[in-house]
Amino acid sequence: MQTRHILKALTYVALISVGFVMLIPFLWMVLGSFKTAREVMKFPPTFIPEDPTLANYKEVFSRLSFGRYYLNTIITSVIPTIITVMTASMAGFGFAKYRFAGRGVIFWLILATMMIPYPVTIVPLYTMAYRAGLVNTYTGLIIVNLSSAFGIFMMRQFCLTIPNDLLDAARIDGSSEFGIFYRIIMPLTKPALATLTIFTFTGNWNSYMWPLLVVNTDRLRTLSLAIPLFNGQYSSFPNLVYAASAMAILPVVMLFIFNQRYFTEGITMSGLKE
Repeated sequence: MQTRHILKALTYVALISVGFVMLIPFLWMVLGSFKTAREVMKFPPTFIPEDPTLANYKEVFSRLSFGRYYLNTIITSVIPTIITVMTASMAGFGFAKYRFAGRGVIFWLILATMMIPYPVTIVPLYTMAYRAGLVNTYTGLIIVNLSSAFGIFMMRQFCLTIPNDLLDAARIDGSSEFGIFYRIIMPLTKPALATLTIFTFTGNWNSYMWPLLVVNTDRLRTLSLAIPLFNGQYSSFPNLVYAASAMAILPVVMLFIFNQRYFTEGITMSGLKE
């Protein structure tokens, strides 16, 4: 028994140590955003800012249209995330709880799209967007991210854990199918919804390749395009680059912090049933 406790303690120590090591680059960036340019270049380097300042953040906004890029990124991340979560939850519920002709074939065809490498789809997607006049538009940025095969799969797996008797009881009480989805499925699948929201929002927020192809104007540029450009222009001022990068990842970090409990539960339970 004592040996087991010792091994468990050593495991926790090892995991915490590895986690801290992986966290060091992030902490270095955040703390570096509060340093002056002189302190960032100082040798030997300092980890904790000697004279913390917010001037870097103010200067980033003065040198870069950061507010505009932030707004563009929010629009192209929030809207697709909401639509993806809703469509994936409805489709996952349908595949898990309804029997219809071709259900298995359709579901496996959807899963098969996950095996297609993203670079293979770029050319046809851009061709369709160009012919539809969606280049340099918000619609062009958003439309390719309105569905998720992985989201449908995850929501289906989670919905399979919900007893059918619960749905039958709701039908006996006179609830409509949409009422069952809204009043029963949605509350019970909060962990899966939170997990899918984090994955989808993070993917849209960090999207680089598609915005790079479909956007050619500064007016529609997102943070994923602006940060590399800013880094190239101000590479000799890493304190400014740190500040811009810290502001760019802040929404993703906050979203994960507020949904961490649901995220962990969703990852654990979404694969319980085949």
